[in-house]
Amino acid sequence: MGDPKKPRKKWIGPRHPWRKEVLEEEMILMGKYGLRNKRELWIAKTIAREFRHRARALLALPEEERKIQEKAVLSKLYHLGVLPEGATLDDVLGLTAEHILRRRLQTVVYEKGLAKTIYQARQFIVHGHIAIAGRKVTSPSYLVSKEEEELIDFYPTSPIKQKLTQMQK
Repeated sequence: MGDPKKPRKKWIGPRHPWRKEVLEEEMILMGKYGLRNKRELWIAKTIAREFRHRARALLALPEEERKIQEKAVLSKLYHLGVLPEGATLDDVLGLTAEHILRRRLQTVVYEKGLAKTIYQARQFIVHGHIAIAGRKVTSPSYLVSKEEEELIDFYPTSPIKQKLTQMQK
């Protein structure tokens, strides 16, 4: 079964880690999305790669089998907020890591205006100031679904929320 303290690796690193253009692209994405290390970026790249691989496999299936499984993949990506409602398998083939990074809790908190910078958003999440539907979430890499996006706010007992309510009075 394996040791429960050593979970399976969730990412695949680059084949050639020292190519200049890959390093520059990774550094730009790390700064733009406030990532702690490249492993967080590689996890997003792996998620996008798995969805693209699944879409390619679906294109090879017969028509009636493909329709059923295609709906499942597209609805999952729509629910996650990565693709719009009328998306097709061709749109899934165009997925990048940036699509996944936009759905991280850290990015959504920053874009909602709850934090001044992307790094402050990460700190608020890690310190337990952010909640989704009243439930504290302390993982900046949490992928936010479309339904949860409106429910993101400060945790009710957070000193930051209390300070904001005092300022509004």
